[in-house]
Amino acid sequence: MGVILQKTLPFAPWMQAHTTKLPGIQPIKLTEWLQVDEVYTEQLLEKQEILKNQFDQAHVMADECIPAAEELLNLIVTLLPDLGFIVSGKKVQRPDGIEVLIDITKPLITLSKLLQEDFLIMTEQAGEHVLIGGCLCFPASWNLLEKFMKPLTFIHVPVPVYDESLAKRVERLLSSVKPETPLMRGNTLRYTNPTLFLPKRNSDPERKEIRGDFIRSERQTLVRLPKTKAVVFSIHTYVIKEEDLTSSQKIGLQKLGPLLPYEDS
Repeated sequence: MGVILQKTLPFAPWMQAHTTKLPGIQPIKLTEWLQVDEVYTEQLLEKQEILKNQFDQAHVMADECIPAAEELLNLIVTLLPDLGFIVSGKKVQRPDGIEVLIDITKPLITLSKLLQEDFLIMTEQAGEHVLIGGCLCFPASWNLLEKFMKPLTFIHVPVPVYDESLAKRVERLLSSVKPETPLMRGNTLRYTNPTLFLPKRNSDPERKEIRGDFIRSERQTLVRLPKTKAVVFSIHTYVIKEEDLTSSQKIGLQKLGPLLPYEDS
């Protein structure tokens, strides 16, 4: 798999005081949810290869997730024209000219052919949100199968700062998400390996890197689906060389030192 790098990072979490502290959530408009950036075609080609060669590692779905996944696809199709897509019946022309057939029987796979974002779907069960399905082509040192059908507390087991207090705050946030007001946050990771597909289990040695010249930043959003009430966690992945950051972004990053206090994978 090739190296795919952005040249710009539109949202740097370390540049704003309220986004450097976990969980660093801020509300956004529904029209600000999805993004198409400079490596759109390259990332979608990478997704295609990953789903061809590592499908079982990148896609999981419980039967109970199907209605939510279908609702997610239908919702996103209504938003595509504002992003430069042309929707005509069951066909969508992407901004790069490629045509995609909308297959409601494979909702998350269809979305992987349309958007750079990865999508994970959660529902509340016994007071905790559980991961019931997802298509994760660009995991940042975690394993989708290991987290499947597990609650958030288990999903975040290897994250030192994700203690009981933070877990309760995050659960309250997820429970409060409204369909008309998505929530957004970002994380920041230093990597020596710029590869997008980096699945690692909690037990894997050297699961987490803390030093490297590549900055991997995920723009993460939470969206409530109005019908099924499921919560969608989407991830738009940026990988950029530290040297390509803006001057102010470099200065802000340097002030944090070698360790980034809000790494969360």
